[in-house]
Amino acid sequence: MILQISDWWSAMEMVEKIFWGISIPFSLLFLIQIVLTFIGGDFDDVSAEGDADLAIEGDVGIDFQFISLKNMIAFFAVFGWTGIICMDMGLSAGVSTLIATLAGLLMMLIMASILYFMGKLIEEGTLNINNSIGKTGNVYLTVPANRKGMGKVQIEVQGLQTLDAITDNDSDISTGSLIQVVEVLNDQILVVKTF
Repeated sequence: MILQISDWWSAMEMVEKIFWGISIPFSLLFLIQIVLTFIGGDFDDVSAEGDADLAIEGDVGIDFQFISLKNMIAFFAVFGWTGIICMDMGLSAGVSTLIATLAGLLMMLIMASILYFMGKLIEEGTLNINNSIGKTGNVYLTVPANRKGMGKVQIEVQGLQTLDAITDNDSDISTGSLIQVVEVLNDQILVVKTF
């Protein structure tokens, strides 16, 4: 078997040997990179400096990064295999190199685009309580009449929320009653009414 591999290797043109020499190690690096990404060992952009709250507030996603370590590994893996396929199809060394280069650049563009658009999938986690005005919900803890105390209501606003509430009704609003939000006081207390 070793003699067959040796004969196969010596029968190849130098360009084809270069393609094989590029494709195998970079394919292994690409596979290791994928495995590390899935198990959480991806440490490409780790930084332990600065104020975490400030970094989160200013985070607007990942910039478009065409040249990065991940993209370069992908480029060489695709470049090598495309070159091997082109040479096996009988194309010349120059044409094979050109097609392999274009395929590698296309792979870099695809990976950079995927990472860029994934970085744009950020969500503002801050609750905007004013979005609750006009929405309906249920009383969780009795809301005392005429703003004499505070109760709690559950309402669907950016997910199910349990929020403090008061009412201008002449009678208490008991637990389980259906309510509607009329107003928001001090950006934290809901004013509710029954139907």
